[in-house]
Amino acid sequence: MTDTARARKLADRIQVVVAETLERRIKDPRLGFVTITDTRVTGDLREATVFYTVYGDETEQAATAAALESAKGILRSEVGRQTGVRFTPSLTFVADAVPDNARHIDELLDRARMSDAQVRTAAAGASYAGEADPYRSSGGDADDEDA
Repeated sequence: MTDTARARKLADRIQVVVAETLERRIKDPRLGFVTITDTRVTGDLREATVFYTVYGDETEQAATAAALESAKGILRSEVGRQTGVRFTPSLTFVADAVPDNARHIDELLDRARMSDAQVRTAAAGASYAGEADPYRSSGGDADDEDA
């Protein structure tokens, strides 16, 4: 088992190498506006998972996923050359779900704001069902009545 700090450093380095290689060397027209968001390496430093996001619709995301799979060999050899580790980790590309989750949370927050606004407008014209102050504030307590 390796040190987690070493795995974290290697993951950070792999993220930089993959991003730079995609920007400079890979000339695949299917590759859209891709951003490498995170990289995680297993404890034995044998496998690296690269998370990415793509700006665009479903077809552009699918095309980018195919382009990344076809460029996996070039990217792995570049990672091996620039990191200098004994065993170059195999790369797995995973579309990052963070933007979708953030969009879903924004939609839920918008719905909650609209619901709060509806409650606020309904409460603006409402009146109390009974008295405005249902608690006795004058007239003494029950102990005073016994005395």
